[in-house]
Amino acid sequence: MTSDICVIIPAYNASSTINDVVRGALKYVSKVTVADDGSTDDTAIVASKAGAEIIVIEKNKGKGNALKLLFQKAIKEGYHAVIAMDADGQHDPKDIPQFITAHTMYPNDIIVGSRMHEKEKIPRDRYNSMYIARFYVSLVANQFLEDTQCGFRLYLLSIIKKLRLVTERYATETELLMKAGDMGVNIRFVKIKTIYNENGSQIRPIADVTKITAYIISYIHIEWLIEGVTSNKQNIYSAKGSLRDLIEKNKKVHILFQILTVFTALPASFFYLIEYTILPPLIPNNFASIRKLNCGFLKIAIATQMLPVVLIVAIIEKVLKAAGLQINIVDKFIEKFFPNLWKDKK
Repeated sequence: MTSDICVIIPAYNASSTINDVVRGALKYVSKVTVADDGSTDDTAIVASKAGAEIIVIEKNKGKGNALKLLFQKAIKEGYHAVIAMDADGQHDPKDIPQFITAHTMYPNDIIVGSRMHEKEKIPRDRYNSMYIARFYVSLVANQFLEDTQCGFRLYLLSIIKKLRLVTERYATETELLMKAGDMGVNIRFVKIKTIYNENGSQIRPIADVTKITAYIISYIHIEWLIEGVTSNKQNIYSAKGSLRDLIEKNKKVHILFQILTVFTALPASFFYLIEYTILPPLIPNNFASIRKLNCGFLKIAIATQMLPVVLIVAIIEKVLKAAGLQINIVDKFIEKFFPNLWKDKK
């Protein structure tokens, strides 16, 4: 049993599942801390009886806020790393040893659970959104990320201390991967069990997915804006003086910037394509992170133009399904236009 790694669990109305999660985790680590995020049931009581230490958040503020409080507590207590798990039973504590083993082999890396090997167990719409998300998050992180939406992760607290996390709810987990990867941190994956139970996720399909998407798009704008006019610069994010963090300091400015970048994403992709094509004589090896892939920028620009097409096709599919016609076109669109650009690059 390891003593320099603890398990942290953000929890909201998870009284029916939190007991098994806490007890299961305590078989592999000596400390489990649960952040009760304004639950209206007995989550805190059940978790405490199971052996967890509790942080009580009076009002529900979302997973991102709970994670930040849990990080702060673990740092204060002197832990080297934390393993973050969900409280709803969709992360099997029996997978914890995989994270510890991977951490032993790669002590400087973030370790993330991947469910993408069990496509048949993931709801189709969810899988497709995960597939597209990993295309863009991988571009930001300068490495292929198998599963960008899984919350079962091992974080080094030395890395967490270098990041300024500003997003809320489920967007925080995406922000964390992008900033860490864009800072040059390696992110590795272990295959975990894919569990979708009757408890369901607390993620809001429209509100939370929209916030995650807006943050990804706004982050890419900054990254490519800088990469387009600099030579040999692959990792943009820095804990000191990052343009991304300067924009995020003012909440209203940050929101306006995200709105602006979302509505200009399609033309902006062609602007960056032009920069990629004509600036190299003046700025050698600009867009260094893209050039190392040897795929050109056109594939990325086309993928971005296809985003609204995929949405339209998905809507058409749903309408036809309601009329009794079963078709499957979206999957083929996604596989064609959002490929793994890192395949065979290692």
